[in-house]
Amino acid sequence: MRLREEAQNMRLREEAQNMRLREEAQNKRLREEATTRRDLHRSSELRMRSPGSLLEVVGISKRFGGLQAVRDLSFGMARGEVLGLIGPNGAGKTTAFNLLSGFLAPDSGQIHFDGRSIVGLKPHAICRLGLCRTFQIVRPFPHLSVLDNVRVGALARRARMADARGKARAVIDQVGLGAKALEPASGLTLAERKRLELARALATEPTLLLLDEVMAGLNPTEIEGIVALIRRINAAGVSILLIEHNMRAVMTLSHRIAVLNFGEKIVEGEPAAVANHPRVVEAYLGEEYVHAPAH
Repeated sequence: MRLREEAQNMRLREEAQNMRLREEAQNKRLREEATTRRDLHRSSELRMRSPGSLLEVVGISKRFGGLQAVRDLSFGMARGEVLGLIGPNGAGKTTAFNLLSGFLAPDSGQIHFDGRSIVGLKPHAICRLGLCRTFQIVRPFPHLSVLDNVRVGALARRARMADARGKARAVIDQVGLGAKALEPASGLTLAERKRLELARALATEPTLLLLDEVMAGLNPTEIEGIVALIRRINAAGVSILLIEHNMRAVMTLSHRIAVLNFGEKIVEGEPAAVANHPRVVEAYLGEEYVHAPAH
C-alpha cells in the first residue's frame, strides 16, 4: 500500500513538473512572438515612410531613474497635418515634446524629420531645420518690447538685423499683436503673452510647430481666438503637433489624435473615433464627456 502511494505521489510530482515546463515554454514562445511582431511593426513603419511624410517617430523611450516617462512611442505626421497629443497629467506628453525638439535625448528609438534623423541634435539645430516648439509656461524677455522678443526668434533664420526685424513685424501682425509691437512684454495680458509665444516660434519659420498647451488659462472667447489663429497658421502650410487639455479645441483642430497614458500610446485615430474609444474614456475623458450634450 505504501509503495503504491509513493509511486502515485511521484507520478503526480512529475506531472506537475512537466506542466510547469510546458507553461514556461509556452510563455517563452509568446514573448518571442510578441518581440517579433514589434520588430516587424517597427520595420514596417520605416518602410512606409513616404515623400509626403514629415515626421516619423519609431519606438522612442525615456526613463528618469525608476520612472518610465515614455515607452516605445511611435507615430508619424504628414505634411500639412494637425495631430493632437492628449492624455492625463503625467502621461508623458511634454517629455515627448522634449525628445522631439532636442531638449532631451531618447534612451532608444528613432526620430526622423523631413527625411533625416534628428536624434542627438541640439535644440537650436533642430529649430533651424524647421521644427520649433512653444512652452506651456511662457517666459518672454519682460523688459524687451514685443517686437524685440519676436526678433530674437527671427534671428534663428536671418543673420541681418534688418531682415529679422522685418520678419518679426510681419509675424506680430499675423498673431494680432501689431498694436503692442513697441510695448514691453511685461505689460501683456496672459492671452497676449500666449500669442507672443506663438509669434516667437513662428518667427523661426517652422515647417512643424509643436504647441504645448497654448490655450491653458484662457477664457472661452480667448480660446476661440487662438483656435482661429492656429487654423490660419496651418492653412498657411505649417504642420502642427498639439498638446492640449481643452477637448473641444483639440477635436476642432486635429485631423488625427494620439492618446498617451503612463508613457505609452494607447489609441490613435480620427477625433470622433478616439473620443468614444473605451480605453480613452477610462484613462482620460470619463463617461461625462462622452455623454455631454453638444454645444
